[in-house]
Amino acid sequence: MDNSFNSLDRLLEFGMSMAVAQQMIATMNHVIDNMQTPGSGAPVIKTESQYYAIVDNVQIGPITEPEVNTLVSSYKIKEDTLMWKPGMSGWTQAKLIPEIMKLIILNKH
Repeated sequence: MDNSFNSLDRLLEFGMSMAVAQQMIATMNHVIDNMQTPGSGAPVIKTESQYYAIVDNVQIGPITEPEVNTLVSSYKIKEDTLMWKPGMSGWTQAKLIPEIMKLIILNKH
């Protein structure tokens, strides 16, 4: 069964640039290829959350929460920055991701 994510036309319909759309597809295919299937007998390893972000019109990631904090401190990641992490249904603004918004609020003080 081919589970690859290959919907370039769909991403372009949403106004993404070709480069960002291609990077998103590569990221999604990487995530799909490396997914663990619950109950498959493969061990589930709990790792630190890894995020992806669009910074200066370029997708970056995976980045860890400490790296996100550094980018928030340097104002590279702001409330309206688009971000994604495995488990999320799609890219969303940083202000809508509670753990990221917490870092943004802490950085303002």
